[in-house]
Amino acid sequence: MRARSLLLILVLALLAAFAVVNWAAFTAPTLLTIGFTQVQAPLGLMLLIAIGVISLLFLGYIVFQQAGVIAEARRYAKELKAQRELADTAEASRFTELRTFLEGEMRRIEAQAAAGTREVSARIEGLESQLQDRLAESTRTLTAYVGEVEDKLDRAIPPPQS
Repeated sequence: MRARSLLLILVLALLAAFAVVNWAAFTAPTLLTIGFTQVQAPLGLMLLIAIGVISLLFLGYIVFQQAGVIAEARRYAKELKAQRELADTAEASRFTELRTFLEGEMRRIEAQAAAGTREVSARIEGLESQLQDRLAESTRTLTAYVGEVEDKLDRAIPPPQS
C-alpha cells in the first residue's frame, strides 16, 4: 500500500477508537438548533454520521474517478492496438514492396549478366575463329617456306644416285 492509504486508514482507525472510547459523550443528548426549530439530539453522533456520509461521498467520487481513468486507459489501449496493427500492416506492405523491387532488380541484373555472358562468348568465338584462321594461314605460309627451302636444297644438293 501507499503511504497515503496507510495514513488514511490510520486516521480512520484513530477516529473509530476515539468514538468507541467516548461513546457516552457522543450519544449524550444536546439541544440543537436546525434553522428555524430546536431539536434534542446527540451532537457527537450527528457529527460522526456527517463524517461518515462525507467519507462515503469522497469514496464514491474516488471510485467514479478511477472508473473513468480505467475506461480511458482501455480506450487508449484500443487506439494503441489499432495504430500498432496499422503500423504492422504498413511495415508488411513496405517489406512486400521492397521484396518486389529487389526481385525486379535481381532479374534485371541477371539479364544484364546473361547478356554480358552471351556477348563475351560471342567475342571469344570470334577471336577463336580469327586465331584459327591466322594459325591456318601461318601453317600454309610455313609450309610454303619449307617447300621453297626443300626446292632450293634439292637444286643446290643433287639427290644421291643409287
